[in-house]
Amino acid sequence: MKGLFCRINGSELKFVTQETTLPEVLGSHDVRIHMKACGLSPVDLKFLEDMGLQRDTIPLGREVTGIVQRVGPKVTFFQPDDEVVGILPLDSVCSGLSDVIDINEQYLVEKPAKLSCTSVAAALEDGLRAYSALHAHARVAAGQTLLVVDGASSFGLMCIQLASYHGVKVLTTSHSQEQHTFLEQLRPSVVRVIPVHKNPSELLPAVLEETGGLGVDIVVDQGVSLQEKEQPEEEEEEEAAFLPHKHDILSALAVGGHWVTSQKDLQLDPPDSRLMFLKSASVSFLNAQVWLASSSQQGRYLHILRDIVEKMSSGVLRPQPEEAVPLQDAAAAMENVQLQHKKKAVVQM
Repeated sequence: MKGLFCRINGSELKFVTQETTLPEVLGSHDVRIHMKACGLSPVDLKFLEDMGLQRDTIPLGREVTGIVQRVGPKVTFFQPDDEVVGILPLDSVCSGLSDVIDINEQYLVEKPAKLSCTSVAAALEDGLRAYSALHAHARVAAGQTLLVVDGASSFGLMCIQLASYHGVKVLTTSHSQEQHTFLEQLRPSVVRVIPVHKNPSELLPAVLEETGGLGVDIVVDQGVSLQEKEQPEEEEEEEAAFLPHKHDILSALAVGGHWVTSQKDLQLDPPDSRLMFLKSASVSFLNAQVWLASSSQQGRYLHILRDIVEKMSSGVLRPQPEEAVPLQDAAAAMENVQLQHKKKAVVQM
């Protein structure tokens, strides 16, 4: 049996297919799954290194869905022929791009029958990030206002739909005319789409205009610019050119507002901290992998996964459809995902 792995060669990553074997005897709480689809996300080597999990070869494809073949003697949640979905743990030795994998039952939930394997595999991790940002960090509530940066991305779209479901007033940004048209069609889910692709400096005035000068209660970003740019560099990636400046985010926050950031190296200077103090605002860092790095809240994590798949099945959460690629093209698809950090891919087995 073959699986897809990432081999580290200095600073270069190489995606290779190699043989894997599974033990004949299942662990007490393990489930053996025949894979149907697998989602691909970028590999964060620095995070794995910080967690002490970096190895010479890293298994790829962690968002998985399939059919249960066998169960261990102490498994209570599932039985053979159940359709399941889940995210492989960070220390898993199995690649999701294998015909058959073993996984502990505590990382799986049942897949609703009418939910397609490819759609849930492509969007499960973004759904988890959206729940983490809005519920675990921001404590979202009806009547609040939310700014989602880059709402047309897979993660941004999940945030918009989840917030709208809870009665939140949503503002978002677009990074191209195509994205702007797409987001405009989401109304009434989105109150206003701010076209930062035309003028990045339009973000703050538009937010203050829409909120009567009060600012938004919650901001969810996907990275920010830490320094002012006089002119964009030619080699700068298009998406990076539209990142909001951290001062614009702070200025857009309302009194008592909360900023949920994905910027791993965020630095707040004394004037920034002073501004947050005056607003009694707060900032938190979004790392959805923390659910899989600790077992202290395993029950809450499983509850979130169940709620995500149920909302996908009922149409509350409608992820952008990803064109599934065949297994033989998985390595090429993974290279594309790694280069374009926000891009997603799903492999149909």
